[in-house]
Formats: sequence, structure tokens, C-alpha cells
Amino acid sequence: MKIYFETFGCSANQASAETMLGLIRSAGFELTGEDEADVYICNSCTVKYTTEQKILHKIRSFGDSGRDVVVCGCMPEVQLDLILNAHPGACILGVRPVDRLLDVLQQLNSNKGVPVRIFSDKPGGFLNVPKIRYHSNIHICQISNGCSFGCSYCIVRLARGDLISFSPDEIVSDIEAAVLEGCSEIWLTSQDDSQYGMDFEKDSPHFGIRLPALLRRISEIPGHFKIRVGMMNPFSILPILAELVDAFDHPKVYKFLHLPIQSASEDVLKAMNRHYTMDDADKIISAFKERFSDLTLFTDIIVGFCGETESDFSKTVDWVLKYKPDKINISKYSPRPGTKAFQLRNLDSRILTARSKKLTEITDSMKQLSKNERIGKIEDVFVSKYGKESGVLARTADYKPIVLNESYLKPGDTVRAKIVEATPGYFIGVVVDS
Repeated sequence: MKIYFETFGCSANQASAETMLGLIRSAGFELTGEDEADVYICNSCTVKYTTEQKILHKIRSFGDSGRDVVVCGCMPEVQLDLILNAHPGACILGVRPVDRLLDVLQQLNSNKGVPVRIFSDKPGGFLNVPKIRYHSNIHICQISNGCSFGCSYCIVRLARGDLISFSPDEIVSDIEAAVLEGCSEIWLTSQDDSQYGMDFEKDSPHFGIRLPALLRRISEIPGHFKIRVGMMNPFSILPILAELVDAFDHPKVYKFLHLPIQSASEDVLKAMNRHYTMDDADKIISAFKERFSDLTLFTDIIVGFCGETESDFSKTVDWVLKYKPDKINISKYSPRPGTKAFQLRNLDSRILTARSKKLTEITDSMKQLSKNERIGKIEDVFVSKYGKESGVLARTADYKPIVLNESYLKPGDTVRAKIVEATPGYFIGVVVDS
């Protein structure tokens, strides 16, 4: 069986993809390019309408060509009708039972023409399983699945269900094995990392363990590696803020804060059901910046949410100009079926395009200015991965990328480097004597 595997979406989806690729390899199936494959596996994402339409087109095209199609990821949980309309014979694997992919493929191999559909409420295959990593030295560890909140625009909550935090012992074991395999960078991922442990009940042996305690345990694992903590929402950071800042104050943890504000308008946040104020978001950023003078701040912003006025958008622009995030994931609002916001009246698409363009231009202009301030500095940097063509990509302590052309360097090395040039996306540096 020749398989073409394609994944879309977030780092949690990427982690599942690495597990599924490992399962495919362990079963002896062949991974090939799109043209040679007789089976197409699509690890789907449904956050944006444009991605959804691209996926449906691929499913339809492969089905029309007479090849088998397997759809996994988030879409089967919330948009099964669209998948089957695009290709009625598609096999289906829900987002949680990642470890059941081989059941689908084996049944597909022996029961031609009989679509297989497997769903489960219990996550399986997320930890302590063989993987084919997209980067051999970067291990993506999913620490939980699902979410305890309900943002009015979010379809992922509907797809992945309630929060299920994985055992801290299993997480530590998973990361220990990855470090022994040579991984020098660990990414902690989920739908919201700072929700970790919120679901542990009083009779659970893990009750009371939240992200700060988990981070401390991971930091104590022997080995030379760095930890990148993934996206955390303001409403779930607030109860653990002081402990979280303390846990970040470890040399193995990148000083990197991915805090999605989505909008700086209180009215829009209320309509989004986001459960925090901008004073809360400012409190979080201030707490991190007071401890870590060099802090990389990422955020996510949705422009053109239902009812967003020019005044609302101006508040977001003002916030961006004040805090100057190092990166902003800008999304034009995309109504998703089944969400509370789906019934609301949408703004004219031209307004969304104009606001997205304006915010992108502001962001791009800030990137270069802030990076120029660091030219000439000498810093200890951690080699993250090999470059696409030559050299390596290293990271500063606050996770900013710096390209080094020295050919002898390898992932996991720590060197002192001088920043000699800055581009909007990365620094260029040279290694200097200690």
C-alpha cells in the first residue's frame, strides 16, 4: 500500500501526524508522493473556511481519481457531512483515537469498497509511541486534549471536546525517551497549555498539578535541551500567573510567551466569550517582562469579528503599537458552523480585508525596527535545527531565530554569537570566542 500523508493546522495536529506516520512505517506501508499514492490520508483542520475548502477539494480529487481516502483530524468530528458529500466512500478516523489508524488501513486493505469509520471519546496514541518527526531533533509533546472554555467563534472546542489532561508521569516519560533519542528541543502543545491540570478531580493522584508544576518536573529531566511552551490563553494563565513566571525562570525554558488576545476591545472580547479584560492581559505581560527583560511575545488577533466597529479595531491597533509583539498571527474572522457566533451578522468582507492589511503593514514595520536594536549584541544561543540549504538555525534565550553559517554546528550545541544583521524574520549572526 502506497500512502500520501498530508497534515493541516496547529502543532497539536502536527504531533498527531508524527504518531500516525510512525504507525504507517511500523506496519510496513510505503510513504510516497501525491502522484504515486493509492491511498490519501488527510489529517484535517477546520479552523478556517479557506483551509476547509482546500481540504474538501483534495478529498474530492483523490476520490474522483479512484484512489482510497482516509480523513482524520478535526473535520470528521464536526463536518462529517461535508466530507462524505465530497467523497461518500471516504474512510474516517476521529481526532482522538490516533492509535487506531492501522485498524482503518488494515480494514481498508482487506475490505475494498467498505468505508471504515472509527470515533472515540478517549484519546489514544498521544504519548510514548514511536514517531516520524518533521524535525528529527524537535519533539512535540501534547500535554492535553480539548478545552474547558467556549469561545463563541471556536469550532475546535466542538471537535476536540472537554479538556482531558494527560498524566504528568506519562508526559515526563515521553520527554525522557525523546531526549535519549537525541531531541534537543521540546515543544509542549495542546489547545491551551495553561489549562493543563484544570480537569484533575480531587480523587485523582494528580489533583492540584498545574502547568507550573509540570514545567518544573520537565526541567529536571537530565540532558541538554530546551523547552518551548505553546499557546496559553489569558483566562487560564491568571490563576497560576505567579507560579508560571517562576517556572519559566529556568535556563531550559525559552522566555517565549504566546498569548492570544484576539481583540483589545472589551466589547468584542465579551461577544467572543473570552472571559478576561485587557487589564488582565496587560497584567500577564507585565509580570513576564518584569522577570525577563528579553521576552518574545507572540499573539493572535482576529479582525472583523461580528459587530467590530472602527473604534474597536483602533483599540487593537493601539495595543499592538504599545506592546509591539514580535509576531502576530492575524486572521480575518471566519464563521464556523455550530459555534455561537455563527448566527451573528458578519461584516462586509472588504472591511475584513482592509483591517487585516492595515494591521499586517503595522506589524511588518515594527518587526524590523525592534530587531535593529539588537544588532551588535553578543548572546548565548542554542542551535535548534539545520538550515534549509546550509548552516543552522539557532535560538536566543527568548526564542528569537538567528541564522549561523558555520558548518560544524549541530542541533543541541550552545555557542556565543554576535548579531550582525537583522531581517524582518530572523537575525544573522557569527560565532565569537567565549
